[in-house]
Amino acid sequence: MNLAVLLDHLPAAPEMILLAGACAVMIVDLYVKSERRTLSLALAQVVLAACALTTVVVLALSGGSKYYLFHGLFIADFMSHVLKLACYLAAWAALVYSRQWLLDRGLLRGEFITLLLFALLGMMVMISASSFLTVYLGLELMSLCLYAMVALNRDSVASTEAAMKYFVLGALSSGLLLYGMSMIYGATGTLDIPQVARAVAKLSASASDRSFLVFGLVFVVAGLAFKVGVVPFHMWIPDVYHGAPTPVTLVISAGPKLAAFAMAIRLLVNGLPALAADWQQMLALLALASMALGNIVAIAQSNLKRMLAYSAIGHMGFMLLGLLSGVVDGNTRNAVDAYTAALFYALVYAIMSVGAFGMLLYLSRAGFDCENLEDMRGLNRRSPWTAFLMLLVMFSLTGVPPTAGFYAKLAVISAAVSAGYLWLAVAAVMFSLVGAFYYLRVVKLMYFDDPVDTTPLERRIGFGALLSANSLSLLLFGILPQPLMAVCFAAIIAL
Repeated sequence: MNLAVLLDHLPAAPEMILLAGACAVMIVDLYVKSERRTLSLALAQVVLAACALTTVVVLALSGGSKYYLFHGLFIADFMSHVLKLACYLAAWAALVYSRQWLLDRGLLRGEFITLLLFALLGMMVMISASSFLTVYLGLELMSLCLYAMVALNRDSVASTEAAMKYFVLGALSSGLLLYGMSMIYGATGTLDIPQVARAVAKLSASASDRSFLVFGLVFVVAGLAFKVGVVPFHMWIPDVYHGAPTPVTLVISAGPKLAAFAMAIRLLVNGLPALAADWQQMLALLALASMALGNIVAIAQSNLKRMLAYSAIGHMGFMLLGLLSGVVDGNTRNAVDAYTAALFYALVYAIMSVGAFGMLLYLSRAGFDCENLEDMRGLNRRSPWTAFLMLLVMFSLTGVPPTAGFYAKLAVISAAVSAGYLWLAVAAVMFSLVGAFYYLRVVKLMYFDDPVDTTPLERRIGFGALLSANSLSLLLFGILPQPLMAVCFAAIIAL
């Protein structure tokens, strides 16, 4: 292979490095005897750092331009680079946060590390997909790894049950998505997303052809809705979040949401813009139902992981507000601002989710899992700084200024109002107020109740430093959202 060919494939270098690195970790771990898995973890983190560095180099060399590789199956653009960098950070944080928890329970094995890297590879393929074929390939690679990770603790009935539910429902949703793609392929004669967009634009003028396309669109949206985790395709989320080991719940709550966002952009915004009026109506109903059910049912939860699961359903409803507000009566004038707000919301939610589950891991120890609301009682008396970090996360999830969560909600609600969805914006504000109850309940338990557990928190300097940076970043992006918003704007403009 000559230098010119190598340079032509440089935009896909992060995926190649990750694939080689994941295989290397899998082989090296066979010879690691230490239960602490120091070498395996270090190698995985080096691989993630190499992928991040390569992505930055590719971004700098390309100047944010689009590149199509492998006969149009793969696209490298500004949005893909931004989302990949966010996924690297989420995976790296998962490795740091999870190490002690897994070690205390005898679950720190090479399988967790290797499956995490291969799941990340699936997310990256989804993010850079420019064909229905690549979308499905990345989706299945990610999903199969996550199914296995949920069942990591094979001695736990809850984990095994959660993995089985996730697998069965995931297979069903993949079938729906594949069926919808096949219908659109049957109408357009191509799997290439840009060519699909051009073909659909021509076919949508005919009433009969449009009806056929909308029939396929319904199944595509159903498959997307399952992966994002919105009502009525949410039934797997509470059981999987609760039953899976907490480190696996952390992984599922962040990176896959970013990959699903990219999949929605590729399929709906890039692939089916001519059917925007149809999929916007579907997303509006999904968003309203998700915000309602997610925030109302979360009030009744006493388990923190289930509470955060229903919270995730509500937050994904908010993210859909941005996606459905881009096109108004065929006019795309509002598109850039709306999709920018949706991307900003997805990134901020990933930071909040990683911080929330990272805090649960930090408060856990050998023989004790911090999973229930009662476990948060009196945290301020045990560790004022830890309580303050958790307060920032809860305030951001609530949408209290000056945290990033407030600005993210403001951006998507503003986009909905600009698009004429005033009723949906009002509903979003109302359900945000409902959601404030169960988030602020955690703050009340930390600051105003007596501690049930008086065991001193173990000092873990590296873990504590990362957790502090994680939570404080929510305050930073709330006070100064412009840099991250400018990155999101540039990513959407590049589309």
